[in-house]
Amino acid sequence: MKFNLVRLAQYPAPVRLGIFLLTLLLLWLPVAAPIYLLGRDANLVTIVTMGLLFGEFLLLLRFWGKKVYRQPYLFKRYGLERKRQNGIELLAGLTIGLLLVLSLFGLEGLLGWLVWQRPSVFLPKLILEGLLSALGIGFAEELVFRGWLLDELQRDYRSQAAIWADAFIFALLHFIKPFSEIIRTLPGFPGLLLLGLTLVWAKRGHQGRLGISIGLHAGLVWGYYIINVGQMVQYSGSVSDWITGVDRNPLAGMVGLVFLGAIALRARCANAFWMMRSPQRHS
Repeated sequence: MKFNLVRLAQYPAPVRLGIFLLTLLLLWLPVAAPIYLLGRDANLVTIVTMGLLFGEFLLLLRFWGKKVYRQPYLFKRYGLERKRQNGIELLAGLTIGLLLVLSLFGLEGLLGWLVWQRPSVFLPKLILEGLLSALGIGFAEELVFRGWLLDELQRDYRSQAAIWADAFIFALLHFIKPFSEIIRTLPGFPGLLLLGLTLVWAKRGHQGRLGISIGLHAGLVWGYYIINVGQMVQYSGSVSDWITGVDRNPLAGMVGLVFLGAIALRARCANAFWMMRSPQRHS
């Protein structure tokens, strides 16, 4: 008996998400397991297996769009369009994110909360590696969270419920780690939640295009990569970690939340403006 895949579109969102993830896992494990068992370089194994996972995710999305939703251009629905405007917004977001991180650390340096040091890695190499890594992370996470997941939630739930659920899941999944590490890094949860909200608002404030969210996410990662991997700052200890960031994470400190809050407010206002212009698209 042939199963009608279109029926999956009528299932509740949690069920659809569960079926999708289970299918992805069943496709990935037979390929990833031998690599984990035979690989000797842990970093290389992680890169290869995660790359395979994301590649299979992209292929499954195409299948899902055609067979379940009868929407062959699902990536366009997610806001991933080959448009000049999307590229411009990606570059704008990248610049904003990078400047936000550099401004944050620059202010803390002026206040005497940290001391700048020479980078431990050749700076041009550090900048290029950071950019490539940041773009990869930004693209992958935004397609997953502000593309696929947000779309699945919005098919079933009202706009605000979908936005908050998307941001909460985004923050929560960053805490898949040993319990002791969860407790130690828990102060970073509010920052991740705010970041998740900001990235949704940014996308919706740009007519649903994903470029701005990818760029903003990548810019934040890029700036932090340069400073953290390059070991370019040393905290003076003159103020509490709750101000500068617990575990050296700017999103786990008051200063980082204030800086991110400014971006969030701007994104929220842009989102509200677009909703007033197109209220029927967000009911």
